[in-house]
Amino acid sequence: MARTLHRLITALAAAVAAVGLLTVAPANADVTPYIVGGTRASVSEYPWTVYLASSSGGQFCGGTLVKGNKVVTAAHCTVNRSAASTRVVWGREDKQSSAGIVASVTNIWVHPSYRTATSGYDVSVLTLDRNITSAYLPLASSADTALYAAGTSTTILGWGTTSSGGSASRYLLKANVPVVADTSCRQSYPQYNSSAMVCAGYPRGGTDTCQGDSGGPIVAGGKLIGATSWGRGCAQAGYPGVYARIATYHSELTAQINA
Repeated sequence: MARTLHRLITALAAAVAAVGLLTVAPANADVTPYIVGGTRASVSEYPWTVYLASSSGGQFCGGTLVKGNKVVTAAHCTVNRSAASTRVVWGREDKQSSAGIVASVTNIWVHPSYRTATSGYDVSVLTLDRNITSAYLPLASSADTALYAAGTSTTILGWGTTSSGGSASRYLLKANVPVVADTSCRQSYPQYNSSAMVCAGYPRGGTDTCQGDSGGPIVAGGKLIGATSWGRGCAQAGYPGVYARIATYHSELTAQINA
């Protein structure tokens, strides 16, 4: 019961993108994310927001630049993908433009304990073939408990679909959603694991990540607190978005980032 489609389906993504249909589902069919209820965002304001694309150019997930040559994304976006078939696009707000940089990927690290997004460990680090000169986003750590407190305002970003099963956005979108209490999230999702995940959204729904936003950032306090992971549908009342809790994986991610 993840975001409906998981946000990828590697092979399908490339094929679909090739014919101009931008809805992309992930490798494991239990997640979904795009920004629903969002507004246009500027890459100059969020310069560390990137998207993942196939070698043919089709966007299938999001990510966050955390060092000149390192991107954090979701494991379900990259598991079973080859580095050679993956690109990272930086500085391109409009997917139909040629702005920014298209970097090749030289290495993909997937958390070794990852099995499915709903089981946790949904984090991955990509190494790029170059250093991108840009501001990058620091990771939340175990000291940042306040950033995970219920009610904390966060920003979600992505190029995903703007409705469940709808079309992907041409432009980078953003929205603000509050962190949801772990107890409330567990009522929505019995498999929710508060040590591995964090929920964000409104009780009434209406604003959320959706298909294609997978792996993209959820930000609070100037730090990356989560990577878009899974959820039931998109923006449904009573079913907030679920994100990989970056603080839990801080040491493992940092080791990969500094490798």
